[in-house]
Amino acid sequence: MFSRIYFLIFLLAASAIGQQVTLPLPRLLTIMPMGGQAGQNVEVTITGENIEDVTELTFSTPQITAKPVTGTTNKFTVSIAAGAPLGVHDARVLSRLGVSSVRAFSVSQLPEVVRTKANNTLETAMPITVGSICNATMTKRAVDYYSFQGVKDQTVAVDCAAVGIDSRLTPVLILADGKGADLKVNRTGGMIDFTPPADGTYIIKVNDLTYQGGERHFYRLALQKSPAQPQPQTQMVSAMSWPPADLPPTANVNETEPNNKDAQRITLPCDIAGSFFPAADVDTYEFTAKKGETWWVEVASERLGLNTDPFVLVQQVKDGKLTDVAELYDIAPPMKVTSNGYSYDGPPYDAGSPDVNGKFGVKEDGTYRLQVRDLFGGTRSDPHAIYRLIVRQATPDFSLAAWAVHMTLRNGDRASLSKPMSLRQGDARAFEVVVQRRDGFDGEINISMENLPKGVSAAGLRIGKGKTYGHLIVTADEKAPCGFSLAKIIGKAVIDGKELTRPVRLASMEWPVKDAKGDIPAPRLMADVPVSVTDSEQAPLSISAAEDKVYEAKAGETFKIPLKLTWRNEFNGTSIKVKAYGEGFSGIKEFDIPLKATTHEAVIDLAALKITPGDYTFAFQSLGICKYRYNPAAVPLAEAQQKEAETTLAAAAAEAKKVAATDAEAAKKAAEKQKQAEAAMTAATSKMKSVTTTANPTDTVEILISQPIRVSVKAAGATTASK
Repeated sequence: MFSRIYFLIFLLAASAIGQQVTLPLPRLLTIMPMGGQAGQNVEVTITGENIEDVTELTFSTPQITAKPVTGTTNKFTVSIAAGAPLGVHDARVLSRLGVSSVRAFSVSQLPEVVRTKANNTLETAMPITVGSICNATMTKRAVDYYSFQGVKDQTVAVDCAAVGIDSRLTPVLILADGKGADLKVNRTGGMIDFTPPADGTYIIKVNDLTYQGGERHFYRLALQKSPAQPQPQTQMVSAMSWPPADLPPTANVNETEPNNKDAQRITLPCDIAGSFFPAADVDTYEFTAKKGETWWVEVASERLGLNTDPFVLVQQVKDGKLTDVAELYDIAPPMKVTSNGYSYDGPPYDAGSPDVNGKFGVKEDGTYRLQVRDLFGGTRSDPHAIYRLIVRQATPDFSLAAWAVHMTLRNGDRASLSKPMSLRQGDARAFEVVVQRRDGFDGEINISMENLPKGVSAAGLRIGKGKTYGHLIVTADEKAPCGFSLAKIIGKAVIDGKELTRPVRLASMEWPVKDAKGDIPAPRLMADVPVSVTDSEQAPLSISAAEDKVYEAKAGETFKIPLKLTWRNEFNGTSIKVKAYGEGFSGIKEFDIPLKATTHEAVIDLAALKITPGDYTFAFQSLGICKYRYNPAAVPLAEAQQKEAETTLAAAAAEAKKVAATDAEAAKKAAEKQKQAEAAMTAATSKMKSVTTTANPTDTVEILISQPIRVSVKAAGATTASK
């Protein structure tokens, strides 16, 4: 998409070691402990990137609140209301640059503890009680040991939550006897059910699959009485298409075993809850259908957060023989997904799923069978591998998800950076919005955004008939005040004469991925849509139409749109190369805008674009390399602190020298005071060096998005006028 600028930036990367990709954004990296019990308070410590001057720690539910711990930095007392919803919620901070990326915070109904000292040997195993959760970080190149008292024939369930709570840990869970001899092992992140053969001490071992560790490899170890459900987890991007609108929370029919060979009789339509258990389970359902009917079949299992791959086979039963009617496999992604992790040929987000949503037609009256199986389930025997099967007549509908447009570069940070919706003044951010169409719906969908901070606006770019994605542009005015809100992104479409409104789920990366060759991107859905604007910095470049109006043109003609450019940073090169986002206008031929040009005319050939009459919204896009200074306002503050520390140290040293030979006790106190002043001076000098270094200009590659441009295309021969 930016083939010529790829080469330019690749060359710059080879010579400019200090080059970075994208302007710095606030990112919350860890929160420890990463959860708590409903009705309790817990003190947490946070870490992050670009989160100086933190003012708040907020959550995606109002029933979790936080207050700073007095006299500390980045510590908060989190209060969890007794009625707080159990499960995973999003935590984020508000700082100088606005709202941060999110981090999972879990709420349980069990007592919780935090591991506070090393437990990497059998002798130092940390005791835990049945019916509790322990929060911990994985020890690098080691195994963490826990012990519990087992009771004969009383089954317990051991579960290690990690992947589903934003951790970088790939847990290996082992249950052993009191001497450490392994009894059961789970290397897939699932639960271990264990029935002690005798009363006594038993051991739980936890390690990373490749023995990685550190603060980003955190986990929640739950020990409960069996039966127990796995701990809640965040939703994958594939879950954007589940559940269908108005689906009841539970199915009205349950699978009845045995039904592998002897089919379970059902009537259509149906909604069935089942499981791929035991290993190699094949659930068979039998029903009657009439000629000319079309039935849609949907299976949800992977979208429930499970490592499954459902498959459906529909067969006709006639004269004692089975004839295949349909084989239903995966839900295709709306967009081509990156094939190599770099996002050259698609985004690193997959809104498709191994689940099933397809149809079959009935060619004659008769009896039919439907088989459901897990293509991964041949050797696994997990009762928690559940599914939901729905067979219905066509109910046209749609589901939507969005994510920030990412880089497509070969150097520096890759396309997979987590991107909070934190805007600078004059900033514009582009989001790809994808649609999963349900049961044959192929109409237009209009995207819009509500409840934005003051000075922030959004233009919903239409997803055309039969298309699978469009764009959304979010813009902050150059004088927008500092603000924060929880916004909503919605899509509207007319189906069978009725307007349907559906939410757009926002997706983001769990972690900033700075080198996709060595770090696999991990995207997930967010609980809500936090948006902020900061007044501490402005965008390096703002591009907009010269006038805030709807530009009109005739189909088939060539017309011009005058652009206004506001440059706030120095840029490398002589020009920027510009293309476009938006239904109908993405085919605009790339053109150059000279650096520092305050105006430019964009020439648009509607005949070449083959745009039909209608109203359109699009935005121009580019990549630019600017000189960026991080928080230069901190330099004079650090300088003042350094001078104050220097003055304090000089006074302390003079006092110590003065009393050194006269009063031993006073000399001792003065020496201690001087020592403290020296430490403060060292800290102030270190801070001065740090803020000065980060405030130095750095070559930074940034996606540059214009404000939305509105165009009304009239039929050839119609009278046009700008308004």
